[in-house]
Amino acid sequence: MRVPVEEKDYYQILGIPRDASPDDVRKAYRRLAKKYHPDASPDDREAEERFKEIREAYEVLQNPEKRAVYDRFGMAGVKGGFSATGAGGGFGDFDIFGESFFGDIFESFFGGGPRTRARARRAQRGADIAYRMQVTLLEAARGVERTIEVPRSETCPRCQGTGAAAGTEPKVCPKCRGRGQVLLTQGFLSVSQPCDQCRGRGQIIDSPCPECKGQGRVRSTRDIKVSVPPGAESGLRLRLNGEGDLGRYGGPPGDLYVEIEVEEHPIFNRDGDDLLCELPISFPQAALGDSVEVPTLEGKIRLKIPPGTQSGKVFRLRGKGIVSLRGYGRGDLLIRVAVEVPTSLTKRQKELIQELAELSGEHSGPLSKGFIEKVKEVFGG
Repeated sequence: MRVPVEEKDYYQILGIPRDASPDDVRKAYRRLAKKYHPDASPDDREAEERFKEIREAYEVLQNPEKRAVYDRFGMAGVKGGFSATGAGGGFGDFDIFGESFFGDIFESFFGGGPRTRARARRAQRGADIAYRMQVTLLEAARGVERTIEVPRSETCPRCQGTGAAAGTEPKVCPKCRGRGQVLLTQGFLSVSQPCDQCRGRGQIIDSPCPECKGQGRVRSTRDIKVSVPPGAESGLRLRLNGEGDLGRYGGPPGDLYVEIEVEEHPIFNRDGDDLLCELPISFPQAALGDSVEVPTLEGKIRLKIPPGTQSGKVFRLRGKGIVSLRGYGRGDLLIRVAVEVPTSLTKRQKELIQELAELSGEHSGPLSKGFIEKVKEVFGG
């Protein structure tokens, strides 16, 4: 003899009308499950029982087939194993190992589950794009804004991203009912896998858009503004969020990575935030001293060369280098003096230099004198 089945109103348990949409069912379940979950009230026996009822109601109403049976036969259909057509051998008791139970519990309390992963498989993030941009040393030092042309995937203008031809629209996949996943059940083990009919997309396009061939996106070239910060150096990578390839199936776009390459400068060499410049001067300028013009990033300035300046002498002009990208002030400009030796002399010039040499003696300079002293210390004599 069959025991009468206790009649429950699942709609009343979840607090929703009988014509509630699947979205309404899900929202009501999440709201109530968070409120009555045993973890929220560990010592409340009544809350635990209430949670079981809420879970039971959701298990039925979120499943189209189970809901159809419940609407037609009530609790007798749920407990008696009726199918949607009225025949026996349906779903029987709840499958607590199925996708929907753990999927929504994990989604409600831990932020993800099989259902979330199913959506993630359908909605694919767009690819990142790498772009190399050359700038001059002056642009790198001061900062510059450039407009670059970037080829990337964008929404198809013909179908507005639906992938379907004009006058048509994608249909919900009849096999997975738009979920992109199908459940394979063996015994009491349920495994979720991508739907083979829609390839995990959840939709089927009978008439693809001729422009994008059903992909919903096309290749296009887009002008994008890039701001290079002052102090940029070769190898610096700028990330522009969302400026990469368009995502598939509603997924977010990728990012654009702009790698900076600073061109060589004909006068300045860079060493971190410092600039190096070699300044050629004549022997008379080095010997007698002079005031000469030297280049900087802001233009020319006068530099005093004291008498007796030796070749290789470095003059440091503080704060005339590159602005630090990391906000540590500004580097220096280092001027290295190179005393030029004439490669061709007139007869008169030779006579004057010879006379100077005789007057100065063989080793009159400070460098040569110091060198001779060191040689004597090492080798004696």
